[in-house]
Amino acid sequence: MTATSVTTGYVGWVGLVASLALVGMAVAISLWQRLDLERSLVWASVRAIVQLLAVGAVLAVVLSPRVPLAVSWLWVVFMVVFAAETIRRRAPEVPRARPLALASLGLATAVTLLVLFGLGIFPLDARTIVPLAGMVVGNALTSTVVAARRVVAEFSDKRSEVEARLALGLSSRDASRPYVRDALRTAMIPQIEATKAVGLVFLPGAMTGLILAGEKPLQAVLVQAAVMFLILGAVATTSAAMSIGLARQLFTADHRLVRLSRATG
Repeated sequence: MTATSVTTGYVGWVGLVASLALVGMAVAISLWQRLDLERSLVWASVRAIVQLLAVGAVLAVVLSPRVPLAVSWLWVVFMVVFAAETIRRRAPEVPRARPLALASLGLATAVTLLVLFGLGIFPLDARTIVPLAGMVVGNALTSTVVAARRVVAEFSDKRSEVEARLALGLSSRDASRPYVRDALRTAMIPQIEATKAVGLVFLPGAMTGLILAGEKPLQAVLVQAAVMFLILGAVATTSAAMSIGLARQLFTADHRLVRLSRATG
């Protein structure tokens, strides 16, 4: 690898193969401590590279200047739909998880991209639409799963408390508010902590990528700050939409809490 390739962040096939030594290190630790994670580590690594290569091939077409911008927006729609299905599979105990996830992720993606492009923070083209939407969806996915599962867990574990509040004359909205609040806090705190630690404890992906690509550190910082605010807003939006929407559908029209089943694991 030449000095020029290092400064531009270029990694060839030889470099990729060499980086597998780090996977080997993880496998060795698993064997040493008898964690029985060797197959999972190898499978995760193989799956990751296959998926990345497949997505890279598709993006090479989507991001081509000759391809209409509408194709990029279709890719964003695909990401939202796929993420909603992923949420449904990760949170099987959540009723109507797919439509709720679609609405939550769709709202977050629309709002955050409208701010970024409507205010001219980033130029509107395929090379910004797809990566930024991917950051929104990818980061919001985890928080949405956490929010949904916490709402169901809160209402299941504290069903007697919720019903007692209803018996005292509170509406379903008022009776559920403390538990929705707890679920929202649980979903949002990790991203808040990550935002506070950025730069001091770790250098996030966008900033690192730009620096490796030879961009000036200050410009990398500005881009990363905008991306962190984008992710924070997306996480807050999706978590709130999922928690509130789910809480509303867990009550009947006459303010009775429906029967819930907790999934294990």
